[in-house]
Amino acid sequence: MSQPYERTQTESDVLAAVTPASSAAPDPVPGPRSTYRLQLRPEFPFSAAEAAVPYLASLGVSHLHLSPVLEAVPGSTHGYDVTDHTRVRAELGGEPGLRALAATARGHGLGLVLDIVPNHMAVPSPLRLNAPLWEVLREGPDSPYARWFDIDWEAGGGQVLLPVLAEPPGPDSFTPDRDGGVLRHGELEFPLREGTAGLALPELLAAQWYRPAWWREARTGLNYRRFFTISGLIGVRVEDPEVFAATHAKVLELVRDGVAGGLRIDHVDGLADPEGYLRRLRTAVGDGCWVVVEKILARHERLPRGWPVAGTTGYDALHRVDGVLTDPDGAAELARRYTEFTGSAQWRETARACAREVLTGDLAAELAALERAAGPRLAAGVKELLIAYPVYRPYPGEPELDPGALAEAAAAAGAGAVAGVRDLVLRDPAFAARFAQTSAALRAKSLEDRAFYRYAPLLSATEVGGDPGQPAVMPAEFHAYCAELDRDWPGSGTVLSTHDTKRSADVRARISALSQAPEAMGAPTGPDPQLAWVARQTALGLGEAPERAERLAEALLKAVREAALHTSWTDQDPAYEGTVAGYAPRDPELPPELAAAARANLLGMTLLHLAMPGVPEVYQGAETEYRALVDPDNRRPARFPREALARLDSGAAPRGPAEEKLALTAALLRLRRDRPGLFTGYAPLPARGPAAGHCLAFARPGGLVAAVTRLSHRLAGSGGWRGTALPLPPGKWTALLDREVAYKGEAPLAELLSARPVALLVREGGDD
Repeated sequence: MSQPYERTQTESDVLAAVTPASSAAPDPVPGPRSTYRLQLRPEFPFSAAEAAVPYLASLGVSHLHLSPVLEAVPGSTHGYDVTDHTRVRAELGGEPGLRALAATARGHGLGLVLDIVPNHMAVPSPLRLNAPLWEVLREGPDSPYARWFDIDWEAGGGQVLLPVLAEPPGPDSFTPDRDGGVLRHGELEFPLREGTAGLALPELLAAQWYRPAWWREARTGLNYRRFFTISGLIGVRVEDPEVFAATHAKVLELVRDGVAGGLRIDHVDGLADPEGYLRRLRTAVGDGCWVVVEKILARHERLPRGWPVAGTTGYDALHRVDGVLTDPDGAAELARRYTEFTGSAQWRETARACAREVLTGDLAAELAALERAAGPRLAAGVKELLIAYPVYRPYPGEPELDPGALAEAAAAAGAGAVAGVRDLVLRDPAFAARFAQTSAALRAKSLEDRAFYRYAPLLSATEVGGDPGQPAVMPAEFHAYCAELDRDWPGSGTVLSTHDTKRSADVRARISALSQAPEAMGAPTGPDPQLAWVARQTALGLGEAPERAERLAEALLKAVREAALHTSWTDQDPAYEGTVAGYAPRDPELPPELAAAARANLLGMTLLHLAMPGVPEVYQGAETEYRALVDPDNRRPARFPREALARLDSGAAPRGPAEEKLALTAALLRLRRDRPGLFTGYAPLPARGPAAGHCLAFARPGGLVAAVTRLSHRLAGSGGWRGTALPLPPGKWTALLDREVAYKGEAPLAELLSARPVALLVREGGDD
């Protein structure tokens, strides 16, 4: 565990000074200063979120970010499986509940941000819950709703393949209800095409606009666009103006009525024309609505400048914050040990192998559709270009293939085929859109959901947008990223933990400490060395935690299925899976010296995230200690540390590292709310002295300085700060958590960072 934290008598005064005097507050600013993500579900409806509003307002956030609120599959724990765009979800309290939450939030000075899902809808059970899809299945391509979905009627022989059956159907699997106008298969119901009810069963089945099928047929026979490889989520054609209008009317109404002041756009890369969609959305919501997109950027990739959005949801920031606190030498040593221990290929080879597996396996139907569109001469080029593509998807203009990747694709498929496909992408908008949508699905499934589980030297680096082959980020790169963010996308979101992160920031902080002491990995044991390595790092990351054994077992089972080396979601090996739980180590704690490094990592991540450019988001419960593994573990009901915050505000000292993190988070969120002028501009602050490389610091010229200890375990082993100091911008600077300590000119780091491994300085009289 981290070392006990001793708080000075005056720190409570600081927290009290930025606590709201009353619940009454002015209307929130048009754009968020910070957001707080809430995962709604039937067990945590709008009324529960409303009850949390006073606490969240006291914490200092400006906006509540709600998971999807429109009607979804009954019992859904996430809401991304939308069934009806015209209604707010009844299980959460319906539209009255949402409007009541908005009113209560507004009364406490908070706004709402809605997470919307334009890319797909559910193929639900019962099917009639998705009324547009039900009508398409009943009426076929002439249905007014047929334009809603990307269906290749020709490829299906005039029928939509519906891979919803648990087993191959037999001759007596279906029963027509001729009076009710439906076809039944067990508890499943399908609509009967008009005029077919009187046919004999074989003719009746052949006459429908759909073919119910075993779920395994989706891999090769699916003829509608889906979300990634999930056949239960059918793609929606929001590029069609009428479809956009129908699927966005309720959301736009909520924005117009002031219920929502911001929108998060889920999986924008899945759309046929993301920029066109965003321009239509911007016109509809006006300039005052904050819009960010879930866009996964590769390390070298930048968000298209022409998009009318504030920025991304923040995975690009997560990668930089994590990476700058990762030891590059230790990460390289872990990779060497991992390869020697497991016999694994290097990252690049692993990623390409996974791309080939997923494209020719899980996405075989999508690949076949592209190959048909390209023609036999170019078919091989389609496959190899998709595998070689270095980012999620191409956008208008020349595909961004580096010479090495292009040469490999050409060697595998032939230069003529590759050149022909590149030309087709450039001149055929329909082919380019489908190529891009398939590329996005391929990158997500082959990297996030396979290669990140198969290549595991340092698990903290295997997050969305991460670079497991080069996990460390140098300070100069971090500073360059922050300066660019401040200049180009100051309203972009930034995150550390989300509903999609495989490990919360607290877990990653513990795992990344291993990069400073690779020997602490020890020698994992078990007949499967890959699993043994993953199990040890996962256990060290989680540490002692409630229901540890069960949570570890569930996360490890998901890891081996995603890695697909010995078992998978679709081809499970019960004997192998029965051994998985036994790989979890009995001793899950870090050595004391690495626990101290984990504390430094976590507080450093917290300070960087909340002080750097952008709009930071705190995930539910992550303002305090929050150790969570991959979903569904990270979507458990939120626990708000109300009592702990109240104690801190009353002047009590933090009780351990959880409250230490809470105190730092609340202080920064309240500063962002009350003194936004502090958080403008960006300038690196280099330290001076023998340990300068262990201090990462920057100034916000509005009047704030942030400094964190980088690689604290290495620092301790090299003799500490040894006279290293941090030169400060002009003025008198007060340490936020040590109000009696002020600096001018420079701050000796041994003094500045004596009580905790991070420092936040505010210039007296220097903010807005």
